[in-house]
Amino acid sequence: MEIKTEDYSVCYDSSSETVSWQGSLRLSGMEEYEPIVKLLNELAERKPSKITLDLKKLEFLNSSGINVLSKYIIKVRQKGTIKMVVQGSRNIPWQGKSLKNLQRLMPSLQLELD
Repeated sequence: MEIKTEDYSVCYDSSSETVSWQGSLRLSGMEEYEPIVKLLNELAERKPSKITLDLKKLEFLNSSGINVLSKYIIKVRQKGTIKMVVQGSRNIPWQGKSLKNLQRLMPSLQLELD
């Protein structure tokens, strides 16, 4: 499954259970994030053993987007059986602090910063 616009793309690869994010997500409000939320929720409902969120090429994510990620991490944690890996980049300023905060929501989350 893939969501692609001029500004960003969110692509799901079923062979690796990885959701890759690229570009700049500046959507206004939860309604505009709904297609992404639907993609993520469908993945969680499949209950794979591991889900990887590859954010290394996501240059910007606004507060609504961070809220979407946070709620998703909580949802996965509540399933109890899914291992979560979040990949990010130290070269993108927002990722260092914001992605570390996701570990507070799910202590078992594996954070990989390049």
